[in-house]
Amino acid sequence: MAGGVLSFPLTAFHDDGTLDPDGQRAYLARQLAAAPGALFPACGTGEFFSLDEDEYRQVVALTVEAAAGRVPVVAGTGYGWPQAVRFAHIAEEAGADALLVLPHYLVDAPQDGLVAQLEHIAARTRLPLIAYQRGQVAYSPGSLRRIAALGNVVGLKDGHGDLDRLQRLTLAAPKDFLFFNGASTAEIQARAYAALGVPAYSSAVHAFAPEIADACFTALRDGDHATADTLLRGFYAPFAELRDRAPGYAVSLVKAAARLRGRPVGPVRAPLTDPSPFDLTDLKALLAAGLDLVGAAL
Repeated sequence: MAGGVLSFPLTAFHDDGTLDPDGQRAYLARQLAAAPGALFPACGTGEFFSLDEDEYRQVVALTVEAAAGRVPVVAGTGYGWPQAVRFAHIAEEAGADALLVLPHYLVDAPQDGLVAQLEHIAARTRLPLIAYQRGQVAYSPGSLRRIAALGNVVGLKDGHGDLDRLQRLTLAAPKDFLFFNGASTAEIQARAYAALGVPAYSSAVHAFAPEIADACFTALRDGDHATADTLLRGFYAPFAELRDRAPGYAVSLVKAAARLRGRPVGPVRAPLTDPSPFDLTDLKALLAAGLDLVGAAL
């Protein structure tokens, strides 16, 4: 999966908020044409938190059908462990290759509880698990050793950006344990993560502008610092500033940008809201500027 950008597809809804399977198929076809390293459906960008079990089943199944074995499909799962196991079983039946275990709901928990959460899920699914530390979930090196020993916990996605903690985790892990950069607008921190031995990252930008995401990935991989800096300065840093204007923009801006490019993904679901007209105007201008940098059309 380190060979390409990790894609976190959006979930397509009709204007009335119902799931749009045809829109999802069309959108996934465009994503796959950009040759991502893997597809992660029904995760944060895919609004996992707003899907019921039947919708989740459809989203994962549509992704597996579209991928057709060409790239791994890693479905999201989460909430308390009993509900996470229900989603895990649905993902198994739908043909997913692995699961990304999203942070549990609401409460802070001690390290023993974080480990127990994964122990319960791991014992009840045959699929490999990637733990996602973000928000209230942050593993200690000792906890990392414990979850890595479970057998089917194969990796960790880091969304904190605490490089001191992350380096300690990489040093504590078995050699074959996988690590992923899952920081917000991961490209901005990609070089710092790579210096710690974590080159693989997820890209929200790939969900609407794979041309920009792929150009940045290639530049970072090849050590083309001039191109990487041009993209970071001209697109990624302004995009992060726009993202920070309102809660939820990490998803709703991405979906709005996909709509600007003609992708049939529809609106976000509450409690998220679509961008304001003012922010949408800025997003359109920034998207055009980013595409100009890589020679792609809006």
